[in-house]
Amino acid sequence: MKSCGSCQYQGIQYADQLKMKQKSVEELLGGFCKVEPIIGMKDPRFYRNKVHHVIAKDRRGNILNGFYEERSHNVVSVSECMLEDKKSQEIIATIAGLTKSFKIFIYNEDNGSGLLRHVLVRKGFSTGEIMVVLVCASPIFPSKNNFVKELRRQHPEITTVVLNINDKDTSMVLGERNITLYGPGFIKDTLCGMTFKISPSSFYQINPVQTEKLYGKAIEYAGLTGKETVIDAYCGIGTIGLAASAKAGKVIGVELNNDAVKDARINTRENKVTNAEFYQGDAGAFMTKMAERGEKADIVIMDPPRSGSTEVFIEAVNVLNPEKVVYVSCNPETQARDLKYFATKGYRVRKIQPVDMFPFTAHCETVVLMSK
Repeated sequence: MKSCGSCQYQGIQYADQLKMKQKSVEELLGGFCKVEPIIGMKDPRFYRNKVHHVIAKDRRGNILNGFYEERSHNVVSVSECMLEDKKSQEIIATIAGLTKSFKIFIYNEDNGSGLLRHVLVRKGFSTGEIMVVLVCASPIFPSKNNFVKELRRQHPEITTVVLNINDKDTSMVLGERNITLYGPGFIKDTLCGMTFKISPSSFYQINPVQTEKLYGKAIEYAGLTGKETVIDAYCGIGTIGLAASAKAGKVIGVELNNDAVKDARINTRENKVTNAEFYQGDAGAFMTKMAERGEKADIVIMDPPRSGSTEVFIEAVNVLNPEKVVYVSCNPETQARDLKYFATKGYRVRKIQPVDMFPFTAHCETVVLMSK
């Protein structure tokens, strides 16, 4: 289905997709150093452990669940996606079907009327735990207990159901308030030998099989001996930092999102990790203050959003002066820009490893090792 706009490489053999991504990364980053062969998937289907569908009505009043058409808010109905977890898709289809019998009004973007806007399902790849998030314009959900009861009757695998309130005229999917309707309000999953708590809004990589390869390569590039102090910048719920903690002397994670930091601290206790600390705040400002206090870090591991890092952040890294920087990126274009700025501070690229995290799309993740 080309109309949803998500799978740019649909209809292309997987081996050819990997060649295209390898060439793209080489064109963007090959000027810094040799690019290693891309790490692909054995089975590149049904890998997404996070499934989000818009709930809408067509002109005839039929209820749809699916994606926004590329560069628009027209909803494309999707009954099956070859990238998304099968069970999660089944659950969303069931919810769409239940809205009529439970008289749940579908949200209308044009006039702001209605209740149900989106459904988000997250699944623990190793644990099998399933979270359903009903994104609504109001906290008043008719017959919510019976709705959840019927949903769980049809899908007993569901371990928690959360009502997320998004009452704003925004393109953001999730609002700031969550009400737990069933279960603990979160799920857990195991990654790189660590157990992680995942809340509705927590950032957690959507492809767990490739994430282990990605993080494993990042930790390999860090070359940890058990003595180093490691900064985990843009740390989220602490996945990379905690995975590295067994080989590091000390891990310090910094993240702006307060909910993610809370989860990171819980994950630290749950995994009985004693050499990792997580702080809420701007990572650049945090590192600058460390340098002002005369404190040092041996390695900075950074995993910024698609927009990349900033000159202010890179200046802060330079002031802290770590021996190595490991840069994990989901956008080689912005990474290329940032690597040029790192070069003005004396950092040279030593290794580049592409990892295919998103088969059938044009996106590719890369791990880059830099040192002075």
